[in-house]
Amino acid sequence: MIDNMKIITSYILFFYFSIFHIYAQEPIERVEPPNWWVGMEYNSIELLVYGKDIASYKVTLDGYEGVSLENVKTVENSNYLFISLNISEEALAGELLLKFNKTGSGSFTYSYPIEDRVVNRSKIEGFNSSDAIYLITPDRFANGDVQNDEVEGLQERLDRNDKGGRHGGDVAGIVDNLDYIKKLGFTAIWTNPILENNMPSYSYHGYATTDFYKVDPRYGSNASFKEMCDKASEIGMKVIMDMIANHAGLDHWWIKDLPSKDWINQWDTYTQTNHKKTVILDPYATKKDKKIFFDGWFVPTMPDLNQRNESMAKYLIQNTIWWIEYSGISGIRMDTYPYPDMYFMNDWTKAVMQEYPNFNIVGEEWVLRPTIVSYWQKGKQNANGYTSELKSVMDFPLQNALVNSLTDPDSWNAVYEELGQDYLYPDPQNLVVFPDNHDMSRIFTQLNEDKELLKLALAYITTIRGIPQIYYGTEVLMKNRGTEDHGVIRSDFPGGWPNDKVNSFTGKGLNKSQLEIKNYVTKLFNWRKNNKAVHEGGLVHFASANNLYVFFRFIENEKIMVILNKDDDSMTLNVKDYEEVLEGNLSGKDIITDKHYEDVESIRISGKTALIIELE
Repeated sequence: MIDNMKIITSYILFFYFSIFHIYAQEPIERVEPPNWWVGMEYNSIELLVYGKDIASYKVTLDGYEGVSLENVKTVENSNYLFISLNISEEALAGELLLKFNKTGSGSFTYSYPIEDRVVNRSKIEGFNSSDAIYLITPDRFANGDVQNDEVEGLQERLDRNDKGGRHGGDVAGIVDNLDYIKKLGFTAIWTNPILENNMPSYSYHGYATTDFYKVDPRYGSNASFKEMCDKASEIGMKVIMDMIANHAGLDHWWIKDLPSKDWINQWDTYTQTNHKKTVILDPYATKKDKKIFFDGWFVPTMPDLNQRNESMAKYLIQNTIWWIEYSGISGIRMDTYPYPDMYFMNDWTKAVMQEYPNFNIVGEEWVLRPTIVSYWQKGKQNANGYTSELKSVMDFPLQNALVNSLTDPDSWNAVYEELGQDYLYPDPQNLVVFPDNHDMSRIFTQLNEDKELLKLALAYITTIRGIPQIYYGTEVLMKNRGTEDHGVIRSDFPGGWPNDKVNSFTGKGLNKSQLEIKNYVTKLFNWRKNNKAVHEGGLVHFASANNLYVFFRFIENEKIMVILNKDDDSMTLNVKDYEEVLEGNLSGKDIITDKHYEDVESIRISGKTALIIELE
């Protein structure tokens, strides 16, 4: 009996120390992407494995039908391994076992999840010209969960008194107010970056990512973001995710321990991008100027990523596809689209669109020349032979022209001339049009806080070709008078915090002008939801005269006439001047005032007023 007990005890100790040896020595700290799926177009993935001296281990794949280990790559830094896997059509969901073995140090097994796809995930419908987008800076919109205002391990603490600091808005705050956004008439939300930004200061804006696979805990979690996407979908709304392929935050974990020197674009001395966007087309540009544009850093705290590094390129492509597949987002807004390697950006966009053919991506190209903006849109025949796969771009030239027209006391010529350059774009209807965004003064401020001019701007954005985007708070006259400080431009939305005296969600405390604009936005965008002529129709505009600008949208038997009078005084519009489109007298209803016109030869329009007439 005693001998039997000794044997049993020996087996127990042997088993215990074996398990301890196997798992206690496991050096893996991270594996990215954290999982993949069966049935993907992108089925050859490269795992980034990080851990102390992990490159000293030999890796093998325990038998898994339909999955093969293609390659194991080491780099300069022995703390990294890059493992290439092929997941064939025959593979089923399950736990893939990777065995790591090191002579003299034992072995361990890492379980990597391969999951089933959500049904019809590949058929995600992206945002399009039938949508209207509501742009949100999450930290400044609504604080739905005060428990995550400060999180242990994250550097920057809550300070609402600091206009450039963390204020506490989060994913829960957006979820709580999805119905509010929908009632305004919007069908999609675009959130500024929500991934972890663990920088010591000015981290709320989100553009210095420190973990590409993790929602910032001060906003919530990956699961809560996915829940937001699911709840938005349930009420017929889409979610657009802000992404950055050009740079990361200086405190990103792999910036602190680079896989290789060429993981980022490095210089002998700090070199900032020259922002010379013309180099992409300039036949006389030097190689030096091109290199500084593409490889220069934005700021010292945002290292410039080297997408020419094959593993970096795969990392960014896989990360994007992972977020789409995981969360079910309906679109991406890619920050600083022209700044990364432009051939990589084409590969990145192409990979996403092959996986999700109905998806949409809008690229930010902040330049006021449509000759340059149009360079990036799919279908453009460029002089240098570059072809793009990007469906949509932000229409900064038209935004600038709109402001110039509305602040010019004598002419609409800026928008008339700008719109006349649409021949440069392969698909003008897929441009995102906007009166302002998170990086510029509020449109109310740009228009000298003239709410009647603001109404003209909103009427224009609602009815012109393209996909309209409005920044949160425009509906309640948020402004930044006397300052260009982004912390003020991105001020807290009234009512988004407990004990706010003014609540824009409910209307409590709003003044008469704020309520007027809120109702105006609600009427315009709810009308737009169901107007096919505005979504898909043709466009004809007439040269402006006497501060009147008139254009038509039309499709099949639907026709819309838009009349914009920016003069201080009332004006009379002669219907005969527009007979090319009207083909007779005018009959129809103004959707703003509900006034009906019956077979009229002229219309009297008040000063600083828009009419949007559904013609009969």
